[in-house]
Amino acid sequence: MEVKADVKAEVRPEVKAFFDADSHTVSYVVADVGAGVAAVIDSVLDFDYASGTIGYAHADAMIDYIKARDLAVEWLIETHVHADHLSAAPYIQEVLGGKIGISARIIEIQDIFGKVFNAGTRFARDGSQFDCLFRDGDEYHIGAIPCRVMATPGHTPACMAHIIGDAVFVGDTLFMPDGGTARADFPGGCARELYRSIQRILALPPEMRMFICHDYAPDGRAVAWETSVGEQRADNIHVRAGVSADEYVAMREARDATLAMPRLLLPSIQVNMRAGHFPEAENNDQIYLKVPVKGVRAKSK
Repeated sequence: MEVKADVKAEVRPEVKAFFDADSHTVSYVVADVGAGVAAVIDSVLDFDYASGTIGYAHADAMIDYIKARDLAVEWLIETHVHADHLSAAPYIQEVLGGKIGISARIIEIQDIFGKVFNAGTRFARDGSQFDCLFRDGDEYHIGAIPCRVMATPGHTPACMAHIIGDAVFVGDTLFMPDGGTARADFPGGCARELYRSIQRILALPPEMRMFICHDYAPDGRAVAWETSVGEQRADNIHVRAGVSADEYVAMREARDATLAMPRLLLPSIQVNMRAGHFPEAENNDQIYLKVPVKGVRAKSK
């Protein structure tokens, strides 16, 4: 992608958050109001796992807001391949336009999970389902607001933070300071690599606004999604200033060993590795998502 931009922290985009209580996900509309353009970051498609039914309430709320503000969507950004919700990017794109972008390392995720789900040769593992594949340091614009992407692998290989004017959108890499940091035990994850990525983020200006992708309201506090680089440096319970790489890795690996898999991991990965699209319908015109089964004992003859 050939783009040119001078990223200046003093440029301040308007940020509107949308919280999905079912998946604890925060999605964003980030706008250059003067230019009348916006980006959508980490959108959510409603999904009832028990019935296999999808819905559009969360995405429609974002669409209604964008229309009411008379904004044109230029970008639909995925900070990574989410394992806890299905992306609504294709649905929003169909209504409002825009380009779907993700890290170029999506091909690693597609290779890993293409095998896990036995997706076959018809599933392209080259990132071609997305409109734009970002690489570390790439730059783009939202209207007149300059933006830059920063590779932040560790939670997954394809994680990226997006620096948009005076704000950084960190995906799952960091939570609010009292929530700590992302897990690193998914395929392709690495606690030590995650620590290095976090240090890159924490090297940004301390006054830079930071927006996170999930909040679980620890200790019963109100849901929150905005902090700052400086607050994370001072107060993050996992990686505040002074925590060494070895200390972090030991904590992260011990903690990850106690965590259950996300409830929507299996459907989310199958959809999100396809840029939010579902697998093709089978010969009965029904779409299916697979559940790999382990530990089945062979029947005795």
